[in-house]
Amino acid sequence: MELLYHYFDASTGPFRNLSDLTPEEAAEKQEALRRESKSFAGKRSADYLQIRRELEQKARNAFIAKGGLPVRQAPHYMTFGECPWLLDWYPEGRSLSIPLSHFKKEHVSFTYGDLFPTMRVADGKPYRGQVYTLEEIIKVVAEYGWPQGWNASGALGPERYIEAQIWDETPLCPYLKD
Repeated sequence: MELLYHYFDASTGPFRNLSDLTPEEAAEKQEALRRESKSFAGKRSADYLQIRRELEQKARNAFIAKGGLPVRQAPHYMTFGECPWLLDWYPEGRSLSIPLSHFKKEHVSFTYGDLFPTMRVADGKPYRGQVYTLEEIIKVVAEYGWPQGWNASGALGPERYIEAQIWDETPLCPYLKD
C-alpha cells in the first residue's frame, strides 16, 4: 500500500497551512515563527511567503494543464513515502500517514523534491520545474529512484523526498482541527 506522510509540530497539529491565511495573517505568523522558533520554519527568508504563493500558483496551473482538478487554491503538503528527517524541522515533530488510495488522483500532484528547490534550482536536471501526476511520478521514480533512499542526508542535492501536493482537503478532514 502506498502511503503519503505529513510532518508537523505537536503544538499546532497537522495541516496548519500558511497559505490558508490572509497575506497579513501569514506574515504575522511567519514573523512569530522567526522570532520564537528554532525550527526550520523560523529560518525562512523574508520573501518566503511571496515566493511560496507564486510557486503554489505555478504548480496549480501546471497540474490543471495535465488534467488535475484542484479544489483548493493552495495545496496541503505531504511526502510520497516516509521521510523521517522531516521530524527535525519541528520542536516536537510528529507524523501521520494516509493511504494514497484515500485521495482522488485528480486532486494530488507531485514534485520530485520539495516544491521550492524543484521549481527554483536551475541545474539542468530533467525533473526540475516539473509537476507530475501519479502515473508520471511513478515513472520518474522508476528512472531516478526514491530521493529518500539515494539522498537521505541531502549531500547530493536538494531533492530528499517526493512531495505530494494535496489539492482537496476532504480526505484530510479527520485530521483537521479548528
